[in-house]
Amino acid sequence: MQTMDTSNLRFDTVQTGDELPAKTVPITVPLIAGGALATRDYFPGHHDLEAARELGSSHIFMNILTTNGLVQSFVEGWAGPQARLMDLKIRLGAPNYPGDSMRLTGAVTAKDEATRSVQVTIKGTNGMGPHVSGTVQVALA
Repeated sequence: MQTMDTSNLRFDTVQTGDELPAKTVPITVPLIAGGALATRDYFPGHHDLEAARELGSSHIFMNILTTNGLVQSFVEGWAGPQARLMDLKIRLGAPNYPGDSMRLTGAVTAKDEATRSVQVTIKGTNGMGPHVSGTVQVALA
């Protein structure tokens, strides 16, 4: 498997098994709280430390919509500006807490000639283990 150079990413040049360049995302209070507020998720566990602790959490924790956005950004950043997101399915695991980081990795696991799209299987891990896993389908030029 090789890491892809995405400067001229095209459907015909992508192969099953190609790996996306890994990306590390620092998990911060502004990222968690800002992501929750930007997605209109006002659940206190995403922005109020005392409320999160009352829920049994050690700190505020990232919401699924922020994780979803980070996964989308990771894959679209690899695929380039001519790509079109077709589908995104994720599953959450360990929470993302401030002070940690999440390492996103991915690989092309399928190609669809009819739609000129690829399926990318992604994983995001933090200090506690797997935070997110899933697949993203993206059409390429």
